[in-house]
Amino acid sequence: MLRRQLLHFGAFTLGGLPVSLVHAQGGAQKKLVVVLLRGAVDGLSVVAPYGEREYAASRPQIALAPPGADDGLIRLDSLFGLHPSLTPLKRHWDGGQLAFVHASGSPDPTRSHFDAQDYFESGTPGRKSTPDGWMNRLLTALPGEPSPTRAISQGSTPPRIFAGAASVASLGLGPGAMQRRAIDNPQLQAGLARLYANDPQLSSTLRDTAQGRGEMARSMAADAGHAMDPSADAGAPSARSFAADARRLGTLIRKDPHTQLAFTAVGGWDTHVNQGAARGQLANRLASLGEGLDALATGLGDALKDTVVVVASEFGRTLRQNGNGGTDHGRGNVMWLLGGPVAGGRVLGEWPGLDRAALADGRDLAVSTDFRQVLGSLLQRHLGLDETALAAVFPQGPHGWRQAGELLRAG
Repeated sequence: MLRRQLLHFGAFTLGGLPVSLVHAQGGAQKKLVVVLLRGAVDGLSVVAPYGEREYAASRPQIALAPPGADDGLIRLDSLFGLHPSLTPLKRHWDGGQLAFVHASGSPDPTRSHFDAQDYFESGTPGRKSTPDGWMNRLLTALPGEPSPTRAISQGSTPPRIFAGAASVASLGLGPGAMQRRAIDNPQLQAGLARLYANDPQLSSTLRDTAQGRGEMARSMAADAGHAMDPSADAGAPSARSFAADARRLGTLIRKDPHTQLAFTAVGGWDTHVNQGAARGQLANRLASLGEGLDALATGLGDALKDTVVVVASEFGRTLRQNGNGGTDHGRGNVMWLLGGPVAGGRVLGEWPGLDRAALADGRDLAVSTDFRQVLGSLLQRHLGLDETALAAVFPQGPHGWRQAGELLRAG
């Protein structure tokens, strides 16, 4: 049983691969954080196209009021406004560090949460047989020296996006995330090392596990004075607990010079009933998310200048509200980009419009930008992957990464 547990713990949650990508000129390490909103957030409420007549007409109870009205949207431009619950992120927009890519998503038409999340995390829409996740493939494609904490997964279970041969360090949720475990005991480590001395795979897993946990503990020791909310729930976090988890992740990334990739997920976005507008369940969850993303940026501190945070969901929701005051599973959504390298203050992407003829299946915002085009541009321009490495991360394409020169600042 110990052998199986150690293999699972090491191969999927603690261990590591190459350290950092540093530009040949000695530039700073570039970092990528991916936040997956599980459950399909309503992108038409996150970044609402208030300038289109069909928007309010299709959502008589849940459309957001235009900018300037009571509980109105935060104006982004003449067409789009940001949900008012996301006010904590306005400073990043104004500072040119926040952008959105609207009408983005997967080319696969599934409306199954399970399948769509699998396709996003595997990076191969429409193909269920892919054994590994695209962020694990990214680990093997990046140059650099080994480190147990190059990639960090935050959460209680190993995500599909990091499945694969490359091991990944794990950071738990809640105030006990850095609590000492049995594996941290040097005597136990020494005993297991003797036990697995003749098994190279287990020996390597044990070594990476011990080194990874030790490295994270040392990185976080200086921040021990920042107490976390003791009521934090390890499942679906509240606004305060998610903010605490997000800040902890950002702080670890900032303090550990080896950490380059990170992933976390936030659930609870399947708003079929009583979605609400400026107030209600969606507004409350967006407030939690906005506070958490702002806390992540705070935790990153100076490292934010070299970090891109990508926020995405498996698909969008219907344009028209349903009979229960909610929205059903749709297609196109909006991707968020936050960080110092982002050419922010803009809503990017080819906007297809909300006319009935432009809707997917006559009901959904169409997908005009494949999510891999956005990610691929970041992997090339931000992380420095060449075409061969990019093809290994996203083996199905698409080829030709649109907007590559628009997502990030020059230089």
